[in-house]
Amino acid sequence: MDNFYLEAILAAEDDAITVINRNEEVLFWNDAAVQTYNIKKPEILHTKITEFFHDEDLMVLKVLKTKVPVKNTYHRPRHDKHVVINASPVFDMQGELIGAVSVERDITQIVKLNDNLVNTSAELNELRQQVYTAKEESPFSKLKGNSKALRQTIQIARKAARTDATALILGESGTGKEICARAIHEASNRKDGPFIPVNCGAIPSALFESELFGYEGGAFTGAEKKGKAGKIEMADGGTLFLDEVGELPLEMQVKLLRVLQEDEIYRIGDSKGKKVNVRFIAATNQNLEQLMHEKQFRSDLYYRLNVIQIHMPPLRERMDDIAELSNVFLHQFAAQYQTSVPKLEQDALQVMIEYDWPGNIRELRNLVQRIVILSEKPIINKDDIHHYFQHRHAGTIKSGTATVHSLPKEKESMEKQLIEETLKQMNGNKSATAKKLGISRVTLYNKINKYEIDQSNGNN
Repeated sequence: MDNFYLEAILAAEDDAITVINRNEEVLFWNDAAVQTYNIKKPEILHTKITEFFHDEDLMVLKVLKTKVPVKNTYHRPRHDKHVVINASPVFDMQGELIGAVSVERDITQIVKLNDNLVNTSAELNELRQQVYTAKEESPFSKLKGNSKALRQTIQIARKAARTDATALILGESGTGKEICARAIHEASNRKDGPFIPVNCGAIPSALFESELFGYEGGAFTGAEKKGKAGKIEMADGGTLFLDEVGELPLEMQVKLLRVLQEDEIYRIGDSKGKKVNVRFIAATNQNLEQLMHEKQFRSDLYYRLNVIQIHMPPLRERMDDIAELSNVFLHQFAAQYQTSVPKLEQDALQVMIEYDWPGNIRELRNLVQRIVILSEKPIINKDDIHHYFQHRHAGTIKSGTATVHSLPKEKESMEKQLIEETLKQMNGNKSATAKKLGISRVTLYNKINKYEIDQSNGNN
């Protein structure tokens, strides 16, 4: 009677159940196994299971041989079947191995559906990329916005891209000078060549020459045996972008000028020279004419670089673009952090429009990133937006009859106070003050004039 109940229970199970003895003969094969493998009971019972499956394809045989059970293991007993299997060895009362049992859940349809989903997702991503590429009509589409100031900049940059003339991009930090330089390169006939960016403000003076010009093997202690190409040589056939060019040491300015004049470089330790075909684009947030006046930047290099001058407008001159830029960044970071896209209410956008944006687009991008990461609300209004600015203290401006906080005024007040205190600490030495504040002397002079700071005890 007990065996009848047991067989009824096993027969009612939706998973395929197989029992074999130690001679690999099938003792039990339930209805679910018949459905899964399309093998009828009279055909397989009391027959070696290897007559229907390859030995290497059977997990139950592996369990029989190793005496080690398996749990929730993916298995493919046939090329067209996918199962999750639990299998165990069977021992008698004396502990002797007498067979093995397996319970297999058919997941073939799930696997096929998943494969179809993966293929469909790949096709969808490809279509999205095609749509994105179609929208990106030109490399200048990466400069987001439709303000008059930006359109004028792009118009000049497009003309620059049609030539190999050197270009000088001027603009405050965070305005997108490198994006503009890359767009010029990608829109030029050098687009298939390399674009090599060099941050002149991040290279120690002692390493400038080897970084820009490279060196021959054995040129100095520690040099690589085969030598090393410099950034200019790496840009051969393409574009070299010199960011923060105002930080270039004077001795390097002379050598760069020679390259611009002769299209030839000399690696350290090489007397022969090598011809290069490089288009130069430079950028700076400094006043190069002021640096020329101070003998910190060579006039001949300035005029050689300044064939086409491109001005990247600060964000405060293109307030019409804030909504579009914010929307781009919201979607970008929402996708990156796999979260929903918050919506900026019009009053929140108005707060952003009234802000001075000293950090320009970079500051806007950081603000939106904070909103996406920290916000727990689907809609951001003017009361919320203030919490995401890093400077919240109060200067004041009047809005109707109400007094509201003015972040730009407070920033200027704090900046002026910091400069005055640092000048005092440095006994009026402007060079030391600029170095301590982490800004150039030109920037310091501009801010001293802007804030009308007393210079009666100052010196260079």
